[in-house]
Amino acid sequence: MAANKAEQALVEQWRDILALHARTQCELDRALHEHGLCGSDFEVLDLLVEGVAADGGCAYRVQEISERVHLSQSALSRLIGRLEKDGLVDRAMCAEDRRGVRVALTGKGRALHGRVRPVQRAVLARMLTDAE
Repeated sequence: MAANKAEQALVEQWRDILALHARTQCELDRALHEHGLCGSDFEVLDLLVEGVAADGGCAYRVQEISERVHLSQSALSRLIGRLEKDGLVDRAMCAEDRRGVRVALTGKGRALHGRVRPVQRAVLARMLTDAE
């Protein structure tokens, strides 16, 4: 009986986490839409602006991005393609590994990130503070 209660509490906690994630993602998408972005778009821009790639370069390999964002490889490729079409990122072949592709933020992408970052952070603060 006690094990069953503990298991049920664990399941309920998991469902609460999923619900919080879904609500937060919806709020992020709603707030970022007026800037032409969705939450996943911003996550990639935010990762690119954060700093240097694992190998010390100023652009991330697509594989490095996929390890940090929660998207399938094909969804990430489509997202990067949209960001590139909008002039927010550039893609180039890796000099050290012709099979790899590097993604770098453009000046336009950096400027948009700077304008939108406070919006994204405000949503996170509101949604995650209210959740506690």
